[in-house]
Amino acid sequence: MAKLDATAPQPIQLKDYLPPAFLIDKVDLTFDLDEDHSRVTSRLVLHRNPAHPDTRAPLRLDGRELELEALRLDGEPLDGSRYELDAESLTIASMPDNAILEIVTVIHPETNTSLNGLYRSGANFYSQCEAEGFRKITYYLDRPDVMARFTTTIVADKAKWPVLLSNGNKVGEGALDRNRHWVKWVDPFKKPAYLFALVAGKLSKLADKFTTASGREVALEIWVEPADLDKCDHAMASVKKSMAWDEQRYGLEYDLDTYMIVAVGDFNMGAMENKGLNIFNTKYVLARPDTATDIDFDGIESVIAHEYFHNWTGNRVTCRDWFQLSLKEGLTVFRDQEFSADMGSAPVQRIEAVRALRTHQFAEDAGPMAHPVRPESYIEINNFYTVTVYEKGAEVVRMYQTLLGRDGFRRGMDLYFKRHDGQAVTCDDFRAAMADANGYDLDQFARWYSQAGTPRLTVRGRYDAAARSYTLEVAQSCPATPGQAEKLPFHIPLALGLVGPDGADLPLRLAGETEATAGTRVLSVKGARETFVFEDLAVEPVPSLLRNFSAPVQLDFPYTRAQLIHLLAHDGDAFCRWEAGQTLMLQDLQGLIEAARAGKPLALADDFVAAMRQVLADEALDPALVALMLTLPAETYLADGQAGHGLDIDPDAIRAGREAMKLGLAQALRGEFKQAYVRLQDDGPYRFEAAAVARRSLRNVALSYLGELDEPVLIELAGKQYAAANNMTDAQAALAVLVNWAEGDAALAAFAAKWAHDALVMDKWFTLQAGSRRLGTVAQVQRLMQHPAFSLANPNKVRSLVGAFVHNNLAGFHAADGSGYDFAADTILAVDKLNPQMAARLAGCFNRWKKLEPGRRGLMHAAIERVAGHAGLSRDVYEIVSKNLQ
Repeated sequence: MAKLDATAPQPIQLKDYLPPAFLIDKVDLTFDLDEDHSRVTSRLVLHRNPAHPDTRAPLRLDGRELELEALRLDGEPLDGSRYELDAESLTIASMPDNAILEIVTVIHPETNTSLNGLYRSGANFYSQCEAEGFRKITYYLDRPDVMARFTTTIVADKAKWPVLLSNGNKVGEGALDRNRHWVKWVDPFKKPAYLFALVAGKLSKLADKFTTASGREVALEIWVEPADLDKCDHAMASVKKSMAWDEQRYGLEYDLDTYMIVAVGDFNMGAMENKGLNIFNTKYVLARPDTATDIDFDGIESVIAHEYFHNWTGNRVTCRDWFQLSLKEGLTVFRDQEFSADMGSAPVQRIEAVRALRTHQFAEDAGPMAHPVRPESYIEINNFYTVTVYEKGAEVVRMYQTLLGRDGFRRGMDLYFKRHDGQAVTCDDFRAAMADANGYDLDQFARWYSQAGTPRLTVRGRYDAAARSYTLEVAQSCPATPGQAEKLPFHIPLALGLVGPDGADLPLRLAGETEATAGTRVLSVKGARETFVFEDLAVEPVPSLLRNFSAPVQLDFPYTRAQLIHLLAHDGDAFCRWEAGQTLMLQDLQGLIEAARAGKPLALADDFVAAMRQVLADEALDPALVALMLTLPAETYLADGQAGHGLDIDPDAIRAGREAMKLGLAQALRGEFKQAYVRLQDDGPYRFEAAAVARRSLRNVALSYLGELDEPVLIELAGKQYAAANNMTDAQAALAVLVNWAEGDAALAAFAAKWAHDALVMDKWFTLQAGSRRLGTVAQVQRLMQHPAFSLANPNKVRSLVGAFVHNNLAGFHAADGSGYDFAADTILAVDKLNPQMAARLAGCFNRWKKLEPGRRGLMHAAIERVAGHAGLSRDVYEIVSKNLQ
């Protein structure tokens, strides 16, 4: 095993938290921007923090990659004997209790490839300060519990950078000599440095306005490259929907005169909620029907809502420290999920969220990077912007609402804002507001924040015909995770119904109750083992468990195939209806994968085919829900399921089993798929509306099944759809079929020729080929990295090609000769020199290595060791590979 560097960075621990020694009341910043360097002047009004235990503690400011040009304390210049400077900090030992500190630094945005701090994209300047980017701009107390009021003045050449933006309200502007100009911004609300933003460049604006519930008029502005102005209408509509929804649902109004969004193509994240000036990846702003899919339109609406909702859940109330990251992110993901549910189909939105959680977060919980929603330690905080913090964090917030009801949750939110507006707080503060507002004991619920892993809920049912009762025995457990061998019981909300022979929900009355209630009940499961007895049931029910996925757990109930088919046909809860079909699928996929391992024939069960035929034929169901019911689990999810059953992951067997199921269904339901494809055709103009999106989703699922059949007429069908498509949704769906056949090469070439000028559309082209099931995908991805549209320095390109391949193309990446692992190691090391945050994201492809079959396990282990042994490895990548090798 490669020996990890003994001098490697040490973890930061939650238990070591101390309040800052100083607080900053006010910050005045002046940026003098230029092409080969920029100068930053900051004026900090500080005072000693009475909450810090050491009344003589020095002032230690964070700083990285800065050139210190001047330093003055209360107007007096400080020479080198009065302070200490190293690669990470500036320390002044002797400080008065109240002071004004002036700092001048020189920075180099033009060479900043990390895309953290202030950087250049093309000729324009952009900032990204979350989590610790502000320290690359000036020396500062760069931590979220230091909140100050910012005034920002930007000076630049007017011809080169005519648009100068920052947080808050614009209060002044003017001309200077040498064709330079200045703009001054004042943010009236206290904020931590991670919410600071600056943008300067040649940009065009889409303007609109919104009138709040109290009658205030807010100017809305979306700033983009001039060529992209015609792709902003959907984003603007999404802003207005988000503002109206937050007022209606939570009574929260926007609080500045202007709300701005800026789109940039070089960005590590999806978007950033900087106060009043949200900076977005172009992927989540730009859309036209011919360039963006339904998924893109939905993603833009959701991400814009997410960042807007942060204005209150993240900005007005922020997190005390980065361990509390889910306080703002999990809460805001829950809010954007609820918004999306209200804008479209709530069942479809919920199922898609659960699919993503199970595919990605459950895998994280079962791997070397497993951590609680509130981590106990980290080496590099950027590595903890994870699906656990975001998506599992959202599920934790959703459980509050499940337990307390929507009205109770709103009471908790109201109290949270009343107590903590303008503060930096903790997950425990949020939990306390929920408990106190409702008089509800949530002490045990705190374990969702501190314990890692996916709990297993084992449920057994027993019907007593003589007593007319149905008994549910519920047991919970949670597997060991790194650093946590033993787990205490969680507080789990178990939502359920009992379905009768006619498909209707039976009235529910627990032993000891006098009244029966219809529909869904929520049980609070707190013990390791609990028993619930339902009385006065004349017939044996089929339990419908974990309705609406009421908790992020693995459910173990021994359903018979007949019970699953009954729920699939009748369950009134859309999630449980979908889940019944998924369980059938997974059972049969497991059999197919085992048969593929053993070299046995692969065939589908008749009752499964009949159940899927019934789903496809049910025109009363939402087509989008039918599409989800017919969508097979991802290969990566199946791999984790294999590991969960104690089996070594065999990527070839998994692909063979999954392909056998898809081909078998295509053959058995060929006529039904063809009928659905024809029936759902829409020759009208593109509309992003729920009904139209649903029709396209099912029609394209039908096409994907038909495309499995090696019949020229059906491959030609995909080609005709591509040629005739008046929207990117249908064009991309057709290409996704064609990419697996040699006949698709001409269409792919034509697509690239048509869209060579559009970076986001070319990202789709890369991703389609990265996911191809054709042989030799490793070599194809390597060739595509030489394409003029690809760049290792651009995160969107890396994600769309390399990330899509190593994370999602199971059999392609895990080529038996280990070529995929060598490719990943080489690429991670190359990206690490440019952008450590992106390199660490790629390094997550190694997280399953211990679960692979022996041959691949050894090859991947060697690749991980090669990365770990590389000199000069970043903290970001070091943390990932070191945890894999532990």
